[in-house]
Amino acid sequence: MSSRLIVLGSEAAEVVNQVFEDLQATLEEGELGSDLGVFNAYSGGTTADLVKNPKTALGESVVSLRSAQQGTVIVQGVGAVPSPSFDLLGWNLDLAASADLSVVYALDGAGMSANLLDQEITTFLARASRHHATVAGVVVSGARGVAISKDVVPVFDAPLAADDIHSLLVAAPDVVTPLAFQGDLLKRAAANRQRIVLPEPEDERILTATDELLAQGVADIILIGNEGEIRAKASALGLNIDGATILATSDPNHFEKYAEELARLRAAKGMTVEDARKVVADPTYFATMMVKMGDADGMVSGATHTTADTIRPAFQIIKMAPGVNLVSSSFLMLMSDRVMVFGDCAVVVSPTAEQMAQIALSSAQTARAFGVDPKVALLSYSTLGSGSGPSPDLVTEATHLAREAAPDLAIEGPLQFDAAIDPTTGKQKAPGSPVAGAANVLVFPDLNSGNIAYKAVQRTAGAVAVGPILQGLAKPINDLSRGATTEDIVNTVAITAVQAQAQAEGNK
Repeated sequence: MSSRLIVLGSEAAEVVNQVFEDLQATLEEGELGSDLGVFNAYSGGTTADLVKNPKTALGESVVSLRSAQQGTVIVQGVGAVPSPSFDLLGWNLDLAASADLSVVYALDGAGMSANLLDQEITTFLARASRHHATVAGVVVSGARGVAISKDVVPVFDAPLAADDIHSLLVAAPDVVTPLAFQGDLLKRAAANRQRIVLPEPEDERILTATDELLAQGVADIILIGNEGEIRAKASALGLNIDGATILATSDPNHFEKYAEELARLRAAKGMTVEDARKVVADPTYFATMMVKMGDADGMVSGATHTTADTIRPAFQIIKMAPGVNLVSSSFLMLMSDRVMVFGDCAVVVSPTAEQMAQIALSSAQTARAFGVDPKVALLSYSTLGSGSGPSPDLVTEATHLAREAAPDLAIEGPLQFDAAIDPTTGKQKAPGSPVAGAANVLVFPDLNSGNIAYKAVQRTAGAVAVGPILQGLAKPINDLSRGATTEDIVNTVAITAVQAQAQAEGNK
């Protein structure tokens, strides 16, 4: 069993220190000592740095602690910071949830009655729940002999006995927060670096993302444009892009061969080499040809170009993957404690039953590529015949076609949104369904509903929407929103790299 613990408290740093030392000493002396990792919650700088940039500090700590390979991990939570208004407990709990750490809550109970201790523990458990943190136990110092309720969570007296410590070694929690997903995504991309081309380096966000991607070793970056101008702009912004490859569209080692290949690919449309030279001079077409010719493994564009500008070259040049008859899209929706896939929210306006079935299959494949075991719900305003009309009839047919194509895939439809994701409603409206109430891949009946839904969830539920991810192409090309943040660009590059890894593995 893999056990990962973080010791934290609300205020009493000395109690946290004592409980942590008890854990460390007992585990080091026992049979788990040879496979024990001991860490501080934050080691990226001073606590003043943490207070100044809490989100950055949290992200760095999550990546570091999720990378720990030891079978048993104990972490000492940050015990004090130079800012009384800083939500230290909340920061520690967010770290616990995102780094797969079960919480050991150290509480100074000196002078507190049993009733007050119960209230304190209950309040803490509610707070931990809001942060999606799992609590392994509470350790109370200075209250020996006080009868405390242990019905909800194990409660131990300090100092901890050996048996108490082993009772705290529970299985590591399995919560996927946005930070957890992003940390694992970047780590996975960096494990097998791919060459990702970005044709919009005139945008400061692209240059800033390039700096971050290279610093973290996420991917090898290729920028399309004038090298002198791009490096000068990056330097003026205080960015380091020394590790990037920069190519002009006129590069003699690429331009002519790309033009000749594009003319061959588009010959049936009447394109000549002279025509192709004009087309390849466009950075997006040039970058797409790099992917086509194997000089790059994937492309990300759309920071300054429209979706059509990004995907039109992909449709014309990259084409569809074998066995796929439709290019569609999906978003990875990073909820507070899990990852969901929404499709299609960006490409196919009004899918037929056949197209909706293909979107379902492609979205399930996207889910698998990013570690989500797909349970696919095809959505409508009706649940399994509760209402009639063209939309639920189409969804019923699409579900039938998808099941025929992938009989082992967990898929259900038509389902209403609440029946798809809420266990109680799913059980009531679709009893016995393996998908209803547990769906993590949602397929919308048209682009209108899909686009509205992902933006509504993003804006009202605070979900992180990563995408759109283009599905069904022979090689990975992905589109950015023109409002994309630097974080969005970093995530999309990492996603494109992971797609490239999966395609390379599948081609072996």
